Amino acid sequence: MMMTSLYGSLVPFLLLTALMMAAVSDSRRSFREIVSKSGGDYGASKGTQWAVLVAGSNGYYNYRHQADVCHAYQILKANGLKDEHIIVFMYDDIARNEENPTKGIIINKPNGPDVYHGVPKDYTGYATTATNLYAVLLGNKTALSGGSGKVLNSGPNDHIFFYYADHGSTGLVSMPVGDNIYANDLMNVLKQMHEAKRYVNMVIYIEACESGSMLQGLLPKNIGIYATTASNAEESSYGYYCPGETSDGNSFNYDTCLGDLYSIAWMEDSDAHDLGKETLQEQYLAVKKRTNLSHVMQYGNTVLSKAFLSTYMGQSSKKVSSVPLDELSSSTSRAIPQRDADLVFFQRQVQKAPKGSAKSVEAQKRLDEQIAHRSHVDRSINRIVNHLIGGSNAASMLTAVRPGDQPVVDDWDCLKTFVRTYEQYCGRLSEYGMQYTRAMANMCNAGVDKDRMVAASIQACSRKGE
Repeated sequence: MMMTSLYGSLVPFLLLTALMMAAVSDSRRSFREIVSKSGGDYGASKGTQWAVLVAGSNGYYNYRHQADVCHAYQILKANGLKDEHIIVFMYDDIARNEENPTKGIIINKPNGPDVYHGVPKDYTGYATTATNLYAVLLGNKTALSGGSGKVLNSGPNDHIFFYYADHGSTGLVSMPVGDNIYANDLMNVLKQMHEAKRYVNMVIYIEACESGSMLQGLLPKNIGIYATTASNAEESSYGYYCPGETSDGNSFNYDTCLGDLYSIAWMEDSDAHDLGKETLQEQYLAVKKRTNLSHVMQYGNTVLSKAFLSTYMGQSSKKVSSVPLDELSSSTSRAIPQRDADLVFFQRQVQKAPKGSAKSVEAQKRLDEQIAHRSHVDRSINRIVNHLIGGSNAASMLTAVRPGDQPVVDDWDCLKTFVRTYEQYCGRLSEYGMQYTRAMANMCNAGVDKDRMVAASIQACSRKGE
């Protein structure tokens, strides 16, 4: 009787335990299925961690982008990634620039450590092109022109971290030399990488104005890529640690921004954490909170954000930074819209030069040229839009924004043609003028063709001195 009674009391317990274990198993299987169906892979991989780091600008007034990339390298290196698996694009004209008060050193925050030492010089100077970047991502050495020759030699078990910092605009980001990186071209490369099984999963971080437009409506959820951007498809991102007074009252010795807000947020968060204990999603939320001047976005397969940062950035056994995260989040350092950072630099040059000196005259001339160029771009773009569209629709053509699930333009060849046409007849857009690619995309979407764009550009920019 006792055995029967005992058995009877155990049956419900055993059934309940079995049901709970089955539920856990189903949950795990469900998660695996979600990741698998969305192009990712669940669980640890025995593959290699690769990284591609890109600073898309040159010029001392763009100091921050190369500083960001150098800092990113130091994080990866400190967490165990090998130099042969880290590929760096940077023009390399900052460390020894005559404007740099600490020759041979690059910092990413006031009084910060040197982040330049040891950085691989894979693609510098005239090798910092979009064509070389595509070749590196695709592992195509024969398509390279200059540089170290290092490419992603990755395979189906490998994880890739891709970080880009520079200027951007609707549908494109810059490179120091040659053509821009257009969103559709980058997307084609990513899809080719997936089809060739060049990674198991991939993470992309993009620092640029309108950086969301590089992925909006374009990045599929089923190719194993998770991405975040500094801004959505319609707003600026921000330079950070910019000239002024530092929070501790010491004078700021640099005439240029030392970093970018989104980039500083993810990198200082990485410095302060054990990367094996913080997930991509947790970092995204921390960066989103700190980057309070733009909308940090995420795209692609967000299920992959459940992975720890160490999956892509490595993990160090060393003690992490003791800087409290509350201190990072409450920083009062100056932030400036990316497209205005060059003006801050030139204004500082004027302020520092002795009055009446040749240096003062030259500094004022450079500032005046920047202001005049901005006026020329504003005027010429408005003339073109008014000529092509006219009436009440002209204003909306400059500002109209598409829904978040649609690419910013339907015909990418049209957008590329409009940018080339403008620069042929009206001069270089520059970082400031890049904001008007939204108007060009909108005109493409409205059906304006190349011949009309050429005629409007000639009419708008034919007057000398304007």
